[in-house]
Amino acid sequence: MPDERKPRFSRRGFLRGAGQTAAGGLVLENVQALTRETKEALHAPKALGPDDVPITLTVNGAKHQIHCEPRTTLAEALRNHIGLTGTKVVCDRGSCSACTIWLDKTPALACMTLAVDVGTRQITTIEGLAKGENLHPVQAAFIKHDALQCGFCTSGMIMSCAALLERNPHPQLEDVKQAVSGNLCRCGTYPKVFAATLDAAAKEKA
Repeated sequence: MPDERKPRFSRRGFLRGAGQTAAGGLVLENVQALTRETKEALHAPKALGPDDVPITLTVNGAKHQIHCEPRTTLAEALRNHIGLTGTKVVCDRGSCSACTIWLDKTPALACMTLAVDVGTRQITTIEGLAKGENLHPVQAAFIKHDALQCGFCTSGMIMSCAALLERNPHPQLEDVKQAVSGNLCRCGTYPKVFAATLDAAAKEKA
């Protein structure tokens, strides 16, 4: 008679049990992954668009509430929604810097910045440099030195040069050249731009 106390193992039984264990582990992993993805989806930022969305922009110290498509660039928002046309759109692909504005006093390209991405940062445009009737020293120097011709690049040039004086009140010629190295002037007024900026720096120093 067979010994009933002796455990009975078979290759078939072993393989069946191993397969069930592996399948159970795979199911558990899938459930855990699905749970994790569900949680991530619930906490993910809500997708915006394609319709207009409300955003608030702080421009030259004033808050502006506008509605625009998420694809709207800051340059378009400033010009078409707020009416500040001093920011020029020339190349519209970040090559000429004519659309230069400040974000928290740091020069940025408005044509390459989405309006919805600005958030609470402070926007300064060419219109915001002057204090009422008092022009910014760089603006006044550009007029004095006739540092403009067609004018398309002028606002971007002034914003870049004024930003230079914000971080370096006593620049040298090479500093000015570096500051406007990304600003394209098709008219070739660079020498007068350099002279105007150095003149403005000298008046600030005095």
